[in-house]
Amino acid sequence: MQLTREKSSTSLSLRRDRWVWLHECTEIGRVKILIVGGGGREHALAWRLAHDTERHELLCAPGNAGTARCARNVAVSAEDIQALTRLAREEKPDLVVVGPEAPLCAGLADALRPHGIRVFGPTREGARLEGSKAFCKELLEAAGVPTARAARFGEPAAARQWVRDHGVPVVVKADGLAAGKGVTVCTTLEQAEQAIDDALVRRVFGPAGDTILLEEFLEGEEASVLALLDGERWALLPSAQDHKRVFDGDQGPNTGGMGAYSPAPVVTEEVRERVAREVFAPLVKELQRRGIEYRGVLYAGLMITADGPKVLEFNCRFGDPETQAILPRWQGPFAERLLECAEGRLRPEQLAWRPDACVCVVIAAGGYPGPYAKGSVIHGLDEAEKLDRVVVFHAGTALRDGQVVTAGGRVLGVTALGGDIPEAIRRAYEAVGKISFEGMHYRRDIGARALQRGRTL
Repeated sequence: MQLTREKSSTSLSLRRDRWVWLHECTEIGRVKILIVGGGGREHALAWRLAHDTERHELLCAPGNAGTARCARNVAVSAEDIQALTRLAREEKPDLVVVGPEAPLCAGLADALRPHGIRVFGPTREGARLEGSKAFCKELLEAAGVPTARAARFGEPAAARQWVRDHGVPVVVKADGLAAGKGVTVCTTLEQAEQAIDDALVRRVFGPAGDTILLEEFLEGEEASVLALLDGERWALLPSAQDHKRVFDGDQGPNTGGMGAYSPAPVVTEEVRERVAREVFAPLVKELQRRGIEYRGVLYAGLMITADGPKVLEFNCRFGDPETQAILPRWQGPFAERLLECAEGRLRPEQLAWRPDACVCVVIAAGGYPGPYAKGSVIHGLDEAEKLDRVVVFHAGTALRDGQVVTAGGRVLGVTALGGDIPEAIRRAYEAVGKISFEGMHYRRDIGARALQRGRTL
């Protein structure tokens, strides 16, 4: 593929879906991009790529009702590595952007790159940072990255004894992928023993729970900081804060994420500099020492403690729903930065961000994160998106007889920009109020920690 480049001497204004984006930068020509996945993160990726000045040709496998508005959906599962490889060889995209962790951990990038296909996403070895919490902990310790103390167990009796010896609170983590639900914070011995037995005896996480980590409980406030990597260079993205628990006030079981906002006031400029210096710099150096060429996005889940930032986990992909709160703040071409990462030529100085705040409120199906129904007709989507600076990202949706229906646990991510976090919160919840479907529920306190800090961003 030959990429043509044109230097723009003036700002370009583009209006799509009632959003205006201003670019003053070098642009690549039109490219063909395959996005792997079908959730809210993938809709946000497709949506942002569609807002580049060049109208890229976008495909999404399998996509959802939202991606169908800005990309061509292809009925291929995000976890079917062979089918995705065939699709990529047939379609010959200039770039494959992998959204979820499962195909990365299964080696999708490894399968595609020998065919000369550019991939934004790490190899299987790099994806082990998320695919194995034990491996991640070992790598963090080798790199000298601040993190919680932990012990690894595959036998329940030994794990129970460790908790009795060390006491609570303690965090019980399934070693493998558990869709964001494999972490349990235990404040009593009984809770810890139940969490141990859930993983190692009742096997509620399947093979992902064959090994568990018992980890020191860290006091502080959680935040997320992501970075783009090209194998050698890296660049931080804006901070964000996720809301994992299903109910207001951080109550109830963990979910895949009930909302997010960016930036996170807890990540001050001093904290951000420490994250760069103490987390990403040594980790990237350790990856290079081990010969792991990481090209994609690396997500640090952090606890901001009294002693500074400590790593809770690493993810090998864009977060969900953090992506929905970060990408609306992106300025300049998006495809070009992703291509640079895939080709090992990232230019960190080219990244630019809106000063606005962004808030995403997830609307979930009744019963989520437990069993939930599918097929309910969703009303009010057009009315919500008519509001100023609002976009609704589809997560668990599908098209049926010309109507958008629910098709997953997390159904929508209602997202709004504002001059500060209070304004973005107001806009987002105004839009949420326009939407309805049977059994829907959502948290009403997304961004509350930022408000409590009394910060105007």
